[in-house]
Amino acid sequence: MLSKNKIKYIRSLELKKNRKEERAFVAEGHKLVGDLLGHFECRLLLATRSWIETHPSVRANEIIEVTQEELTRASLQKAPQEVLAVFSQPDYPMDKDVLTHSLCLALDDVQDPGNLGTIIRVADWFGIEHIFCSQGTVDVYNPKTIQATMGALARVKLHYCHLPSLIASLDNVPVYGTFLDGKNMYGEELCKHGLIVMGNEGNGIGTEVEKLVNKRLYIPNYPPQRETSESLNVAMATGIICAEFRRKATNGE
Repeated sequence: MLSKNKIKYIRSLELKKNRKEERAFVAEGHKLVGDLLGHFECRLLLATRSWIETHPSVRANEIIEVTQEELTRASLQKAPQEVLAVFSQPDYPMDKDVLTHSLCLALDDVQDPGNLGTIIRVADWFGIEHIFCSQGTVDVYNPKTIQATMGALARVKLHYCHLPSLIASLDNVPVYGTFLDGKNMYGEELCKHGLIVMGNEGNGIGTEVEKLVNKRLYIPNYPPQRETSESLNVAMATGIICAEFRRKATNGE
Protein backbone atom coordinates (compact mmCIF):
# COMPACT_ATOMS: atom_id res chain seq x y z
CA MET A 1 0.00 0.00 0.00
CA LEU A 2 1.38 3.38 -1.00
CA SER A 3 0.93 5.89 1.80
CA LYS A 4 0.05 9.55 1.38
CA ASN A 5 3.34 10.47 3.06
CA LYS A 6 5.33 8.54 0.46
CA ILE A 7 3.44 10.28 -2.34
CA LYS A 8 4.04 13.65 -0.69
CA TYR A 9 7.75 12.88 -0.31
CA ILE A 10 8.17 11.86 -3.96
CA ARG A 11 6.30 14.87 -5.29
CA SER A 12 8.30 17.20 -3.02
CA LEU A 13 11.40 16.24 -4.98
CA GLU A 14 10.09 18.18 -7.94
CA LEU A 15 11.49 21.25 -6.15
CA LYS A 16 15.23 21.95 -6.18
CA LYS A 17 15.39 23.01 -2.52
CA ASN A 18 13.90 19.68 -1.43
CA ARG A 19 16.18 17.67 -3.73
CA LYS A 20 19.15 19.52 -2.29
CA GLU A 21 18.03 18.97 1.29
CA GLU A 22 17.26 15.29 0.75
CA ARG A 23 20.19 14.66 -1.61
CA ALA A 24 17.80 12.66 -3.77
CA PHE A 25 16.20 12.66 -7.22
CA VAL A 26 13.37 10.92 -9.06
CA ALA A 27 13.61 8.82 -12.22
CA GLU A 28 10.73 7.19 -14.05
CA GLY A 29 10.21 4.60 -16.75
CA HIS A 30 11.52 1.13 -17.53
CA LYS A 31 14.65 2.10 -19.48
CA LEU A 32 15.74 5.07 -17.38
CA VAL A 33 15.31 3.33 -14.02
CA GLY A 34 16.95 0.20 -15.40
CA ASP A 35 19.99 2.17 -16.59
CA LEU A 36 20.42 3.96 -13.25
CA LEU A 37 19.97 0.93 -10.98
CA GLY A 38 23.38 -0.29 -9.91
CA HIS A 39 24.98 3.12 -10.47
CA PHE A 40 23.16 5.08 -7.76
CA GLU A 41 21.74 3.99 -4.42
CA CYS A 42 18.02 3.34 -4.88
CA ARG A 43 16.18 4.50 -1.77
CA LEU A 44 12.65 3.75 -2.92
CA LEU A 45 11.18 1.90 -5.87
CA LEU A 46 7.50 1.88 -6.85
CA ALA A 47 6.49 -0.60 -9.50
CA THR A 48 3.53 -2.51 -10.82
CA ARG A 49 3.28 -6.24 -10.15
CA SER A 50 4.13 -7.10 -13.76
CA TRP A 51 7.33 -5.01 -13.60
CA ILE A 52 8.43 -6.57 -10.31
CA GLU A 53 7.77 -10.07 -11.63
CA THR A 54 9.97 -9.45 -14.66
CA HIS A 55 12.75 -7.92 -12.52
CA PRO A 56 13.07 -10.36 -9.59
CA SER A 57 16.69 -9.43 -8.82
CA VAL A 58 16.16 -5.68 -8.49
CA ARG A 59 17.73 -4.13 -5.39
CA ALA A 60 16.42 -1.10 -3.49
CA ASN A 61 16.22 0.00 0.12
CA GLU A 62 12.43 -0.19 -0.14
CA ILE A 63 10.23 -1.70 -2.85
CA ILE A 64 6.49 -1.05 -2.96
CA GLU A 65 4.15 -2.79 -5.36
CA VAL A 66 1.63 -0.30 -6.68
CA THR A 67 -1.33 -0.16 -9.00
CA GLN A 68 -1.21 2.02 -12.10
CA GLU A 69 -3.57 4.42 -10.34
CA GLU A 70 -1.24 4.74 -7.33
CA LEU A 71 1.73 5.24 -9.61
CA THR A 72 -0.12 8.03 -11.41
CA ARG A 73 -0.76 9.81 -8.10
CA ALA A 74 2.93 9.68 -7.16
CA SER A 75 4.39 10.34 -10.59
CA LEU A 76 5.85 13.64 -11.80
CA GLN A 77 5.07 12.58 -15.39
CA LYS A 78 1.83 12.95 -17.34
CA ALA A 79 1.95 9.34 -18.51
CA PRO A 80 3.86 7.21 -15.96
CA GLN A 81 5.27 3.85 -17.07
CA GLU A 82 5.24 0.94 -14.63
CA VAL A 83 8.14 2.04 -12.42
CA LEU A 84 9.37 5.06 -10.45
CA ALA A 85 12.52 5.24 -8.35
CA VAL A 86 14.05 7.66 -5.85
CA PHE A 87 17.84 7.63 -6.01
CA SER A 88 20.52 9.21 -3.84
CA GLN A 89 22.54 11.97 -5.46
CA PRO A 90 26.18 10.93 -5.90
CA ASP A 91 29.03 12.92 -4.41
CA TYR A 92 31.74 13.09 -7.07
CA PRO A 93 35.14 14.55 -6.18
CA MET A 94 36.12 17.31 -8.61
CA ASP A 95 39.49 16.58 -10.20
CA LYS A 96 40.53 19.19 -12.74
CA ASP A 97 43.48 16.99 -13.75
CA VAL A 98 41.09 15.03 -16.00
CA LEU A 99 41.35 18.01 -18.36
CA THR A 100 45.02 17.27 -19.02
CA HIS A 101 44.33 13.87 -20.54
CA SER A 102 40.66 13.83 -21.62
CA LEU A 103 38.09 15.97 -23.38
CA CYS A 104 35.52 17.61 -21.08
CA LEU A 105 32.60 20.01 -21.41
CA ALA A 106 31.86 23.20 -19.48
CA LEU A 107 28.40 24.75 -19.39
CA ASP A 108 28.09 28.45 -18.67
CA ASP A 109 24.55 29.09 -17.38
CA VAL A 110 22.63 26.63 -19.57
CA GLN A 111 19.06 27.14 -18.36
CA ASP A 112 16.77 24.67 -20.08
CA PRO A 113 16.43 21.25 -18.37
CA GLY A 114 15.85 19.51 -21.69
CA ASN A 115 18.97 21.06 -23.20
CA LEU A 116 21.07 19.93 -20.25
CA GLY A 117 19.69 16.39 -20.47
CA THR A 118 20.41 16.24 -24.20
CA ILE A 119 23.94 17.57 -23.70
CA ILE A 120 24.57 14.80 -21.16
CA ARG A 121 23.39 12.25 -23.75
CA VAL A 122 25.70 13.83 -26.33
CA ALA A 123 28.62 13.66 -23.90
CA ASP A 124 27.89 10.01 -23.19
CA TRP A 125 27.71 9.19 -26.92
CA PHE A 126 31.10 10.77 -27.59
CA GLY A 127 32.83 9.33 -24.53
CA ILE A 128 33.01 12.57 -22.54
CA GLU A 129 32.80 11.60 -18.89
CA HIS A 130 33.00 14.97 -17.10
CA ILE A 131 30.93 18.14 -17.43
CA PHE A 132 31.81 21.24 -15.39
CA CYS A 133 28.79 23.49 -14.79
CA SER A 134 28.53 27.07 -13.62
CA GLN A 135 26.46 27.65 -10.50
CA GLY A 136 23.85 29.28 -12.75
CA THR A 137 23.36 26.15 -14.84
CA VAL A 138 20.07 24.32 -14.30
CA ASP A 139 20.08 21.55 -11.69
CA VAL A 140 21.00 18.21 -13.25
CA TYR A 141 18.54 16.49 -10.89
CA ASN A 142 15.59 18.45 -12.22
CA PRO A 143 13.08 15.71 -13.22
CA LYS A 144 12.93 17.03 -16.80
CA THR A 145 16.71 16.85 -17.08
CA ILE A 146 16.83 13.34 -15.62
CA GLN A 147 14.24 12.11 -18.11
CA ALA A 148 16.04 13.80 -21.02
CA THR A 149 19.34 12.06 -20.20
CA MET A 150 17.77 8.68 -21.04
CA GLY A 151 20.15 7.02 -18.56
CA ALA A 152 23.35 8.72 -19.74
CA LEU A 153 23.76 10.17 -16.24
CA ALA A 154 25.00 6.75 -15.16
CA ARG A 155 28.20 7.34 -17.15
CA VAL A 156 28.69 11.12 -17.12
CA LYS A 157 29.72 13.03 -13.99
CA LEU A 158 28.61 16.63 -13.46
CA HIS A 159 30.51 19.08 -11.26
CA TYR A 160 29.08 22.48 -10.26
CA CYS A 161 31.70 25.14 -9.61
CA HIS A 162 32.75 28.72 -10.22
CA LEU A 163 33.76 28.32 -13.87
CA PRO A 164 36.05 31.38 -14.17
CA SER A 165 38.10 30.22 -11.18
CA LEU A 166 38.34 26.69 -12.55
CA ILE A 167 39.44 27.82 -16.01
CA ALA A 168 41.86 30.40 -14.64
CA SER A 169 43.57 27.68 -12.59
CA LEU A 170 44.34 25.52 -15.63
CA ASP A 171 47.89 25.39 -16.98
CA ASN A 172 48.57 24.58 -20.64
CA VAL A 173 45.04 23.25 -21.18
CA PRO A 174 43.22 24.28 -24.36
CA VAL A 175 39.90 25.99 -23.62
CA TYR A 176 37.55 26.08 -26.60
CA GLY A 177 34.46 28.21 -27.09
CA THR A 178 32.18 28.93 -30.03
CA PHE A 179 31.74 32.53 -31.20
CA LEU A 180 30.53 34.23 -34.36
CA ASP A 181 34.00 35.75 -34.81
CA GLY A 182 35.80 32.47 -34.14
CA LYS A 183 37.79 30.40 -36.62
CA ASN A 184 36.04 27.78 -38.75
CA MET A 185 36.33 24.65 -36.60
CA TYR A 186 36.63 22.39 -39.64
CA GLY A 187 39.96 24.01 -40.52
CA GLU A 188 41.42 24.09 -37.02
CA GLU A 189 43.61 21.62 -35.17
CA LEU A 190 41.60 20.19 -32.28
CA CYS A 191 43.22 18.53 -29.27
CA LYS A 192 42.18 15.18 -27.82
CA HIS A 193 42.04 16.77 -24.37
CA GLY A 194 40.89 20.08 -22.92
CA LEU A 195 37.67 21.94 -22.22
CA ILE A 196 34.84 22.84 -24.61
CA VAL A 197 32.73 25.68 -23.19
CA MET A 198 29.08 26.01 -24.24
CA GLY A 199 27.08 29.06 -23.28
CA ASN A 200 23.64 30.22 -22.24
CA GLU A 201 20.75 29.73 -24.70
CA GLY A 202 20.14 33.45 -25.16
CA ASN A 203 23.42 35.15 -24.28
CA GLY A 204 26.09 32.61 -25.18
CA ILE A 205 29.28 32.41 -23.14
CA GLY A 206 29.44 35.05 -20.41
CA THR A 207 32.01 37.87 -20.52
CA GLU A 208 34.01 36.59 -17.54
CA VAL A 209 34.42 33.12 -19.04
CA GLU A 210 34.93 34.42 -22.59
CA LYS A 211 38.11 36.24 -21.51
CA LEU A 212 39.59 32.89 -20.49
CA VAL A 213 38.83 31.02 -23.72
CA ASN A 214 42.08 30.58 -25.66
CA LYS A 215 40.68 28.73 -28.71
CA ARG A 216 37.81 30.60 -30.38
CA LEU A 217 35.86 28.45 -32.83
CA TYR A 218 32.94 28.95 -35.19
CA ILE A 219 30.46 26.38 -36.53
CA PRO A 220 29.88 27.57 -40.11
CA ASN A 221 26.53 27.44 -41.83
CA TYR A 222 26.26 26.09 -45.38
CA PRO A 223 26.59 27.61 -47.88
CA PRO A 224 28.30 30.62 -46.23
CA GLN A 225 26.43 33.28 -48.22
CA ARG A 226 22.97 31.83 -47.60
CA GLU A 227 20.62 33.61 -45.22
CA THR A 228 20.02 31.27 -42.30
CA SER A 229 18.92 31.01 -38.66
CA GLU A 230 20.57 33.38 -36.21
CA SER A 231 22.03 30.60 -34.09
CA LEU A 232 21.94 26.91 -33.21
CA ASN A 233 20.29 25.35 -30.17
CA VAL A 234 23.01 24.82 -27.56
CA ALA A 235 22.45 21.07 -27.34
CA MET A 236 22.57 20.75 -31.13
CA ALA A 237 25.73 22.86 -31.30
CA THR A 238 27.32 20.66 -28.63
CA GLY A 239 26.61 17.57 -30.70
CA ILE A 240 28.14 19.10 -33.83
CA ILE A 241 31.31 20.29 -32.15
CA CYS A 242 31.85 17.07 -30.17
CA ALA A 243 31.44 15.04 -33.36
CA GLU A 244 34.17 17.06 -35.08
CA PHE A 245 36.55 16.71 -32.12
CA ARG A 246 36.09 12.94 -32.14
CA ARG A 247 36.32 12.68 -35.94
CA LYS A 248 39.69 14.42 -35.97
CA ALA A 249 40.93 12.36 -33.04
CA THR A 250 39.92 9.14 -34.82
CA ASN A 251 41.52 10.20 -38.10
CA GLY A 252 44.66 11.45 -36.40
CA GLU A 253 44.23 14.97 -37.75
